[in-house]
Amino acid sequence: MGRNRTAWAATTALMVATLGVAAVPAEATTTAATAQATACPVGWGSQAKTRSAGTTDSMTNIRTGRHACFDRMVVDVPGAGTRELGYSVQYVSRLYQDGSGRQIAVGGGAVIEVRVTAPAYDPDTGKPTYPARAGQRLVGVDLTGYRTFRDARFVGSFEGDTQIGLGVRARLPFRVWVADGRVVVDVAHNWTGAR
Repeated sequence: MGRNRTAWAATTALMVATLGVAAVPAEATTTAATAQATACPVGWGSQAKTRSAGTTDSMTNIRTGRHACFDRMVVDVPGAGTRELGYSVQYVSRLYQDGSGRQIAVGGGAVIEVRVTAPAYDPDTGKPTYPARAGQRLVGVDLTGYRTFRDARFVGSFEGDTQIGLGVRARLPFRVWVADGRVVVDVAHNWTGAR
């Protein structure tokens, strides 16, 4: 009888331990999934964002990248310090080139006009520092597989400002920030912050 009681007690203890261990990962997985689903930043909004500054350093490159919560565009202005870089970024119903007034078509459900206060040419010689033509897709930028970005066009560079048209899936929240030598535009994948 003692042996049966010991076996029964051991079996019961093993079942309780197994159920307890099985319950922990399921709960931990749910908590981790919830935390991961809400890990994206929120509160960026979709209103115009501007920063007054200017540089004579020239813009030389535009690149993009995909991230878990947003798609990113970076405008490189080597040599420009953080204080020297200005921008104006906003949603527009139509995009017009400075100087000529020519309308530039940009694909997507919504269009963001990105203006960086740096020329895409050498101010001393007028020679282009970024090899693009007005209305053409950005050089070296392939948006295949992006969740938010749909199209990116060079609009022009006029009187020290460079214009870029960024087509996105829909009007979504975005942020703009600067670091030495670059202006960064992040456009969220959605409004909720879910991944």
